[in-house]
Amino acid sequence: MTRTDVPSAVSTAPYGLREQAARYALLPLRIFLGVTFVYAGLDKLTDSAFLSASGTGSIGELLHGVRDTSAIPALVDRALLSPVGFAVALAIGELLVGLGVLAGLLTRIAATGGALISLSLWLTVSWQVSPYYYGNDLIYLMAWIPMILAGAPYLSLDSLIRSRRSRRTA
Repeated sequence: MTRTDVPSAVSTAPYGLREQAARYALLPLRIFLGVTFVYAGLDKLTDSAFLSASGTGSIGELLHGVRDTSAIPALVDRALLSPVGFAVALAIGELLVGLGVLAGLLTRIAATGGALISLSLWLTVSWQVSPYYYGNDLIYLMAWIPMILAGAPYLSLDSLIRSRRSRRTA
């Protein structure tokens, strides 16, 4: 018996199970990121303290607190020009990214938006966290990368649109 004749534990799995698992492997990540970003956006939009230029729990207080420890203080300075406008834009961006990823609509674009939000938060708010793995924004940034690369090929509006286009051309 040659080495190729010996069945492996993986090859003895029911046919299709491995393919099904691979097909839907990104679905839990997609749901988690989508729900988290929708929640984050809604949480910001409904928090009157956060949507203030100053005061306890405000975006202004947060930005002033991280300005000197961020990797890019100029980015924080830019946000401080209009802290409430920045907070609203951030919240709406998170909400749109989350909804796009959950629905699987323009998923790669939505995931890129999520990655950019996570990158900007990492370089500003989470930059001073030590050791780095305690800060969650870097982890979110890394979690968006598979969504950017793969999109949402199944159970998504993107796949529905793609299949309708291919039927029209066939």
